[in-house]
Amino acid sequence: MPVHQLSDLIRYSRHNSPFYSSLYAHLPPVVDRLADLPAVDQGEFWKANTLHDNQVLTAPLGEAVVYKTGGTTGAPKFSCYTREEWREFVTAFGQGLVDAGLRPGHRVADLFYAGELYASFLFILDSLAHAPVDNVRLPIGGAAPLETTVPTLEDFAAQVVAGTPTTLCRLAEHLVATGRQLPAVELLFFGGEALFSDQRRLLAAAFPNAEPRSLGYASVDAGLLGAPVPGPDPRVHRAFTPHTVVEIVDETTGEPIHEAGRPGRVLVTQLYRRLMPVIRYPAGDRAEWTDPEAGHFRILGRAEEGVRVGPVSLYSQDALAAVAEADTDGRVMGTQLVVRRWDGRDQLVLRLATAPGDDDPAELDVLAKAVVTELNAARPLYPDSVAAGYVHPMTVEWARHSDLIVNSRSGKLIRVIDERPTA
Repeated sequence: MPVHQLSDLIRYSRHNSPFYSSLYAHLPPVVDRLADLPAVDQGEFWKANTLHDNQVLTAPLGEAVVYKTGGTTGAPKFSCYTREEWREFVTAFGQGLVDAGLRPGHRVADLFYAGELYASFLFILDSLAHAPVDNVRLPIGGAAPLETTVPTLEDFAAQVVAGTPTTLCRLAEHLVATGRQLPAVELLFFGGEALFSDQRRLLAAAFPNAEPRSLGYASVDAGLLGAPVPGPDPRVHRAFTPHTVVEIVDETTGEPIHEAGRPGRVLVTQLYRRLMPVIRYPAGDRAEWTDPEAGHFRILGRAEEGVRVGPVSLYSQDALAAVAEADTDGRVMGTQLVVRRWDGRDQLVLRLATAPGDDDPAELDVLAKAVVTELNAARPLYPDSVAAGYVHPMTVEWARHSDLIVNSRSGKLIRVIDERPTA
């Protein structure tokens, strides 16, 4: 499938997608510059992108693959690709794997997760199959028992292991605990989460000859985002030109940022997707240009739309909904998600503000437990990850509204605070 001209994609989406038709109703008949378009509001996008009476899709679902993306248990979200769009997606990403270090003949173990409409396992497997170099694919999966995964890696002398940092560290911890190493592994391809320095130490103990590298930057909803840029900083990526246009915009004004070193939020436009158009869609991350002319940018962490805590994706709306459900008396006057990291694991801290004088410890303790119970119920992967030892239990930190961190320029509340070191 050819990559579409931006003006053609805009015109097609306006004509065939009720959501984009409404979003662009105030615009002139012909628009061919991204900066002239409003950014998509994620909440409105997913409110319109429903299973029934869908307002985002440009055609009925007749030929497509459907994957699940982030969202609460009660409101799952789905992302659709035609056969041609998916092939274009994995072919471009497969080319990026070569930039990440994939070499001819590499034996690659896929330890991402499959089933229940999740995309990562099949996405990596298909990307490897469409990569421009020959490779041997070992579709093991992240849910396979470690007792069988390790022998498979040894029997095939796997040279590359691909998975989330959480999965790779779980494997490394098992190897260290059993006094074993996998010296044949040359590369650890990670994706889906940031990789932290304490994790690198654990991985080095289990894979003494392996270098951790980002396998690329993508998501099932936003699509292609960035190919790895070889170098010492695995957070640096480049836009998948010509398939994708990546913008970094000011978090307050929404104006595009063109200079290096100035943080903003990431918007993405996919020029190869027409069934479910993605035009100026918030990817959920903050980034800064490192080389604007070359299209190189550094990922700085999650923006306020969401945050990754270990293997769990959470959105600020998830927390707000949990607070609203639990706080029947309306005592919470501000909510902020704080992510911390200690003892090698992430933790979500809900910083909740109450009015001055609302200090009764017993009552606040009851409310805190109710909020945590609601959010755990909405995002069951979090308590499951606690039980598996991947993350610390969720906790509540009480504060005054003046204690909540705000944008220094606009005074607006910053919903997600990531206090983890990312060196």
